Amino acid sequence: MIEILNLRKAYGRHVVLHDVNLTLRPGTIHGLVGANGAGKTTLINCLYGLEKDFTGTIRATGGHAVREHTGLLPYEPYFYPRLTGREYLEFCLQARGRPLIDFAGWNQLLELPLDQYADEYSAGMRKKLALLALLVQQLDYLILDEPFNGLDLEANLLLKAILKRLRDRGTGILLTSHILGALTETSDEISVLVGGRIQRHYAADEFGTLENDLLDSLHREKLGLLTSLI
Repeated sequence: MIEILNLRKAYGRHVVLHDVNLTLRPGTIHGLVGANGAGKTTLINCLYGLEKDFTGTIRATGGHAVREHTGLLPYEPYFYPRLTGREYLEFCLQARGRPLIDFAGWNQLLELPLDQYADEYSAGMRKKLALLALLVQQLDYLILDEPFNGLDLEANLLLKAILKRLRDRGTGILLTSHILGALTETSDEISVLVGGRIQRHYAADEFGTLENDLLDSLHREKLGLLTSLI
């Protein structure tokens, strides 16, 4: 289990996260939703250790560092120039001291040209390569920042199936998405981040009210205007 307790992050006088509390459990998909600027990426960066100057506690069961057992899929994956997809996968395994494997079976899932340079991939192919690098490492926890972004319909459907299979295997997944349906279809629980604060946690049986609640909290004035116009 990974716990975030009273996490506060500020850049100078600008507070981005206000006493955020969140728990990621094994074998669950925890959705995180919020408008642009709500603090989702900052929260992920603090959780994964990419941001240091914050207050509060981030801890994993057993006292392990979160990154030891956790993989991160960033919003825009970066690849070194002149590195093939296969070499990138090998680099990710070697960086964690894991043995190299045959990628053929895994690549039947995502069908990537592994012997082409990764920086020549399309946006969707880059997202799939970064995801494949996490899958082959067999990690206990995954943090996926907008994993559906840039994928076509076929890949989106496959990704949902992959996430559910990982959850059933016991992997804990923190998932962000601007596509609300993708979250409600895959998540076991969802936290709403508004202005750097967790506004509410939703259990699966409460997802039916989530969209209307978000509309009201984000667009209350515009909904009033809409009523007067239509």
